[in-house]
Amino acid sequence: MPTQERLLVSLACAVAFAVSGSAAAQVYPTRPITMVVPFPAGGPTDVIARIVADRMRGSLGQPIIVENVTGAGGSIGVGRVARATPDGYTLSLGTWSTHVVNGAVLALTYDVLNDFEPVGLIVHSPMLMTSSKKLPARDLQGLVAWLRANPDKATQGTAGIAGSSHLAGILFQKMTGTRFQSVPYRGLGPATQDLIAGRIDLMFDLAANALPYVRAGSVKVHAILAKSRLGIAPDIPTVDEAGVPGLYVSSWQSIWVPKGTPKPVTSRLNAAVVDALNDPSVRQRLTSLAQEIPPREEQTPEALGTLQRAEIDKWWPIIRAANVKAE
Repeated sequence: MPTQERLLVSLACAVAFAVSGSAAAQVYPTRPITMVVPFPAGGPTDVIARIVADRMRGSLGQPIIVENVTGAGGSIGVGRVARATPDGYTLSLGTWSTHVVNGAVLALTYDVLNDFEPVGLIVHSPMLMTSSKKLPARDLQGLVAWLRANPDKATQGTAGIAGSSHLAGILFQKMTGTRFQSVPYRGLGPATQDLIAGRIDLMFDLAANALPYVRAGSVKVHAILAKSRLGIAPDIPTVDEAGVPGLYVSSWQSIWVPKGTPKPVTSRLNAAVVDALNDPSVRQRLTSLAQEIPPREEQTPEALGTLQRAEIDKWWPIIRAANVKAE
């Protein structure tokens, strides 16, 4: 075939693909969408997913069915989405743990960085650092000083190896030059009860979980592990203000689709996410759960991809240096 004819054929194919992609975006979706939540029903991730999915339905004109597929630290549900047809009808509700941490601590059948397309960041789930009322320290700087003076004497409760509470403790020790013991529990509920009773000394927990005990005066709170104060608890200082600048840990929540999903479809889904996060009732419900909604410029697929890569660059070396392996 002459060169000119080959160029014409290539151009025609490119136009055809562009037209078909545009047409797919115009008609998508034509049937219900499944959002896989890799954690149990009723948990914080599940509640966030259902709030957002319900509002996205109005933008997309189709219901989003939330399906809880649990196990192996969320990797079973996420793996199912990685293997799904990339047509926009199977979504993953992903978190910092499923799309960053698991890539360093589990032997996965998929690649957290290369087997998904980012759709949009939903919320940041900031953490609080709390301690037993029996500890003498009144603020974070005082706590750091006490821990340095008493190496390996304090105990930190966690929800298990490689969880956000455990990794936050590792980062804290690295940044402050302190040492304390980590005590894994089957969930942070039992750990919190031991913290209140003074049987353990420290905890790093999601603000949504810790705030009721802080407000009740059952535990001391030293800082929020974020750059800005929490909207529903503005009296709690940030780690920057409290004396350990840069100690940021957030178990953010986001939406992903399988690699190869057409860009017009991903864009349509992102628009639905943005609409949901702009809805006053959705914002109020998420804020009441101690979630921080990202600004508009952080809600794009590109921004989510950048966030994931930055978090991998930050956390994978820390996890590997500490030889952390999931149970």
